[in-house]
Amino acid sequence: MIIPREPRIYVAKSAVDLRWGIDRLAGLVVERFGKSPRDGALFVFVNKARNRVKILFFDATGGWVLYKRLDGRTFPLPETLDAHATHVAVSAEELTMLLRGLDTGRAQRIRRLPALH
Repeated sequence: MIIPREPRIYVAKSAVDLRWGIDRLAGLVVERFGKSPRDGALFVFVNKARNRVKILFFDATGGWVLYKRLDGRTFPLPETLDAHATHVAVSAEELTMLLRGLDTGRAQRIRRLPALH
């Protein structure tokens, strides 16, 4: 699997039935996101309980679905100013935080102080 260094990442705002496979998720990308699932972006879907996530990605040879289940926590969905938005674009750093179950809206970058010698 070859993921671009700086991929475009889109997170669905509404829950999805994660029993669906590659073809149905690709259809949702077209229907809800208005995008081509084969454009090199990562498309992130969560279930209703927000404890499971699937990421859809197509490389040059076919489609990939990555699946993760959080134990005892939920995936926080990123917020958007547009109440009618079907998806939110996020950075790779925000996706990493989301996959760890960390709320990107509340997290603050910790400033490292120089070491004392």
